[in-house]
Amino acid sequence: MSRIGKKPVELPSGVSAQLSGQTIEVKGPKGTRTFTATDDVTLAVEDNAVTVTPRGQSKRARQQWGMTRSQVANLVQGVTEGFKKELEIQGVGYRAQMQGNVLKLSLGYSHEVNFEVPEGVTVTAPKQTEIVVEGSDQQQVGQVAANIREWRAPEPYKGKGIRYKGEYIFRKEGKKK
Repeated sequence: MSRIGKKPVELPSGVSAQLSGQTIEVKGPKGTRTFTATDDVTLAVEDNAVTVTPRGQSKRARQQWGMTRSQVANLVQGVTEGFKKELEIQGVGYRAQMQGNVLKLSLGYSHEVNFEVPEGVTVTAPKQTEIVVEGSDQQQVGQVAANIREWRAPEPYKGKGIRYKGEYIFRKEGKKK
């Protein structure tokens, strides 16, 4: 038995779920999201909740059971609260600012890095050393944050670079003479 899979996903007020075949469409205040489940599970919408049950007892059906329930829960959270990743920039002269739909990053290169923000995600820079990525799709928010971080990942000697807020960077001691 999947502990995660057997819990129903509650639909908060203002959120509706529409089922057509194996595709579920969730509408809420922050937009509409869809997910297509595999044929190994059965989806059902009843009493303001979405339930997922496996078809058979095969290993794949049991794997898909918990994963599908988690995906549906993420859809519901995405259309109600949304997802958010916060990044911080550390380093002398390292800064970020938004100009329209472009995030301009000064990261110690000889040129400024222009990061084009994809559709469906909003990026803000409340301070010069902070970047906030928000959206209704968890995967897309995480991928955009990872792409921004990739431009200058934190290095272990001085800790300079772009890191997730609260991320611990293991520091190394420099070479001794």
